[in-house]
Amino acid sequence: MSFLNVVPDVLSAAATDLVGLGSTLSAANAAAAAPTTGLLVAAEDEVSAAIAALFSDYAQGYQTASAQVAAFHTQFVQALTAGAGSYVSAEAASASPLQQLLNLINAPSMALTQRPLIGNGANGAPGTGQDGAPGGWLIGDGGAGGSGGTGGNGGKGGDGTPGGLGLPGQPGGERVGPNGGGGGSGGGAGAGG
Repeated sequence: MSFLNVVPDVLSAAATDLVGLGSTLSAANAAAAAPTTGLLVAAEDEVSAAIAALFSDYAQGYQTASAQVAAFHTQFVQALTAGAGSYVSAEAASASPLQQLLNLINAPSMALTQRPLIGNGANGAPGTGQDGAPGGWLIGDGGAGGSGGTGGNGGKGGDGTPGGLGLPGQPGGERVGPNGGGGGSGGGAGAGG
């Protein structure tokens, strides 16, 4: 199965940028139309008249092609905008029932242990050295520890908290610099480790 990651806000911003680009190109083509399609003959001879007619024909061909490109551009921008809207709708439709189901599954364990049954723990706050929140009892990683404060040795980042069933996590590491270590990927293993 292939996966597709789409950021609808980026698609919308790209469509807006393309609208501006299309407007600029249309204005430039309109400004160039009269001077290029109606060239004056440089001299009163057959060669000058033929050259002026040749350039005018090319300019008219360019204007025709430009109109076709502008129509395609408009269709492309409409498709891009519609695609962004479709992805937003699809994400909203799929996320809502799944989140409700996850909340229903996690409610009993959260009430008893303040720890979800399924899901990753939140990361510790940056600049505090705070431990990350515990991951789910069955599935999920503990949150990463928060970085140390600014100034001097950053110190040790907070340890990650225990993950679900699986391998033990690693403790946070020392690091010299304005921020502490990245924190651990989770504490000791859960019941299955």
